[in-house]
Amino acid sequence: MSSSRSVALLGSTGSIGTQALDVVARHRDRFEVASLSAGGASVELLAEQVVDFDVPVVAIAEPAGREALVERIAARQRETGRLVRPVEVLTGPEAATTLAGAGADVVLNGITGSVGLGPTLAALTAGSSLALANKESLVVGGQLVKDAQLRDDQIVPVDSEHSAIAQCLRSGAPREVRRLILTASGGPFRGWVRDAVKSVTPQAALAHPTWSMGPVVTINSATLMNKGLELIEAHLLFDVPVADITVVVHPQSVVHSMVEFVDGSTIAQASPPDMRLPIALGLSWPERLPDVAVPCAWADPTSWTFEPLDETVFGAVRLAREVAEASGTYPAVYNAANEECVAAFLAGRIGFLDIVDTVQQVVAEHHSVSTLSLEAVLEAEVWARRRALELLARR
Repeated sequence: MSSSRSVALLGSTGSIGTQALDVVARHRDRFEVASLSAGGASVELLAEQVVDFDVPVVAIAEPAGREALVERIAARQRETGRLVRPVEVLTGPEAATTLAGAGADVVLNGITGSVGLGPTLAALTAGSSLALANKESLVVGGQLVKDAQLRDDQIVPVDSEHSAIAQCLRSGAPREVRRLILTASGGPFRGWVRDAVKSVTPQAALAHPTWSMGPVVTINSATLMNKGLELIEAHLLFDVPVADITVVVHPQSVVHSMVEFVDGSTIAQASPPDMRLPIALGLSWPERLPDVAVPCAWADPTSWTFEPLDETVFGAVRLAREVAEASGTYPAVYNAANEECVAAFLAGRIGFLDIVDTVQQVVAEHHSVSTLSLEAVLEAEVWARRRALELLARR
């Protein structure tokens, strides 16, 4: 990169956001944080980020948190002696979308859930490079997101699997790709039979063996719903048919994904589990930043294993294939119903297997519109959430 890039970071207090700021802190000469946004659950941390990175504009989704945020920013400025330029504070559910559309060189969308769709569309429309960690916005938006792109390389995936695929695809032309191989850790219940999974608790499901993530993503990883969303995302990002995307279980989570080419060679991207690597690539693409993560220790004895996914226990991936093939508003329904089911599971209202079973029933009852629009997507989401809650109330 010949000059510093301005960055709008959405979801700055979450796992992706905090690690992104760690990358920026190590490369201050490469990036300037133009704006931050967060939901409002961690006001003190958000204030620290604003002051420590000298951010001129911040957005908080919860309007009631504005006063506390302003007070904490002022207190942090006094504590650090950084009485810098005034900070503009935006509030409300559309505040993140406003920041995303403000024209930063890079918008890193680290928001969780389909609420990230508006910011994704705003960033693309404004011409910013979109470092996309919010897979749900692409999944639910589908062709709407693809149509909003102003150039082919405008979306840079931040999910470790899709970042790996993007890196591997540099090894050949699109016509030379035979299939994509998405790797999955298998989650905390890898190898379990369906009956054993019935009684697992939220606490057990939140104990991911490899990654440290937010609760929704962690539960999605336990059900393999996250891998289903990633399959849909890969299909849309790389224009590869669903039939040509394979999911394999790789418990070590070192090979993040692979691309098989028509000549029989397979290119893999490998690195110890550390989200800072794909985050850094999302910010600096197509260049690499030095010393972002610790590489594999090739002198140490090690082994990597791969095994097929048991779809009789983890049906979310099979359902994702059906949803991706159906397209339209089906992916939005798949995601929205799942979000409601995960919330109910975390609250202790339903069992673990009820999550995917309920999503499957909601998808089966849905009838997609023929012409996709933002309004149709939003309406489908509202219907899916309402129907999921109705079904959950019976369980």
